[in-house]
Amino acid sequence: MVDNKVDVHYVCQRCLQPLKLDSSFNSLGEHTLAELSLPIYSNPDVDLESQATSLDHLIPAFRWGESGNGTNDFTLVGSGNGDSGGTFSHRMKVTAGLFDIVSGNSEIDHPLCEECTDTMLDLMDHQLRLTEDEWNDYSKFLKRLENENADEGLDVLTNELGSLQEEEERLMNELSALQEEDKAMERDIQEQEKDKERLEREEDRYWREYSKHRRDFMVTEDELKSLECQLTYAQAQLEKLKKTNVFNATFHIWHSGHFGTINNFRLGRLPSAPVDWSEINAAWGQTALLLTALARKMNLTFDKFRLVPYGNHSYIEVLAEHKELPLYGSGGFRFLWDTKFDAAMVAFLDCLQQFKEEVEKGDSGFCLPYRMDNGKIEDSATGNSYSINMPFRVNCVIIQPLTVPLWIQFNSEEQWTKALKFLLTNLKWGLTWVSSQFAKDQLDSR
Repeated sequence: MVDNKVDVHYVCQRCLQPLKLDSSFNSLGEHTLAELSLPIYSNPDVDLESQATSLDHLIPAFRWGESGNGTNDFTLVGSGNGDSGGTFSHRMKVTAGLFDIVSGNSEIDHPLCEECTDTMLDLMDHQLRLTEDEWNDYSKFLKRLENENADEGLDVLTNELGSLQEEEERLMNELSALQEEDKAMERDIQEQEKDKERLEREEDRYWREYSKHRRDFMVTEDELKSLECQLTYAQAQLEKLKKTNVFNATFHIWHSGHFGTINNFRLGRLPSAPVDWSEINAAWGQTALLLTALARKMNLTFDKFRLVPYGNHSYIEVLAEHKELPLYGSGGFRFLWDTKFDAAMVAFLDCLQQFKEEVEKGDSGFCLPYRMDNGKIEDSATGNSYSINMPFRVNCVIIQPLTVPLWIQFNSEEQWTKALKFLLTNLKWGLTWVSSQFAKDQLDSR
């Protein structure tokens, strides 16, 4: 294998191509070097270095290949061919001095290859043409100025200068005014910014207050609607209560078969329907309470008696004798002289008669359906009278040759029950009359 080595003395300062110098560079005289040392006059405004940088974009046509040992490298060695131009060091010194002189007279480093030299010459030719064109323009302008009258041109220029100075002064005044206006606008903008910030704060406060008041309004509106509903309901209840009779709502007098009833309590007894005495006593308590309430409504005070409603143990007080007559019974065996319950029922019938007479004083057309007198109630339709006293039977055993039971009956349960039913009917009529008067008073008060 042959070890190929190439002797490289210099490379192009632009494209780094290896250069092979002409043999004439080996022998340069002192006169030649002196001429080359003379300065090159060029246009000082031309920047050949900046224009020559375009050479850097050239793609080299050749790059040095690999050396024999496989690395990219080149060496400067002696020629080794025994050329007759002096020693190698002398030729290198002369050539280096030449390139230093040429590089010192221009802004371009040497040596250059042929292609880079041609490119540089093209740039210099182009710059030369531009310089010649500028020189022609300046020459023409100079000739024109020389042909014109110097005084007239000066007057024109002076007038033009005065106009330009006036224009400059006017523009400066306008500029000053605009600057003042700009400062004023800046102040206005700052004030407007402050007003904007204040208004934004007030807007935020306003919306907060609006939201609060809106919430309060909605709550109040809901409360108002609720109150209106409650008021409507209360008015409806009030109208209903105005149309409702207190006595009728409190004391309901009706009948259940042969029995008269008050608030569903039966008053009376039948052999076929033995009513418990607790129910009878409760019915008498309701009856006493009703007659007491009607008398109080009429401002009526009973003579000789005072009704004392006390539930199923109500009684009637005899004012003159200061004794109490029980308006309740217990059933069972009774003695002939045990007449307090009967006396209490008779006294109650007397109080009802006093109530009737008091009503007739104010209303002559009022009349109860059943006449009452001395403990009896008379049916005007049939003319039959019924005692208010308790039914009483006596079982007598007479000792004779034969023992014979003898039943003595003073009043029957059927008659007593019917008398009590007639009493409740009269009481219902009295209740109706008082209720009508009460409703009339309400209408008059409106």
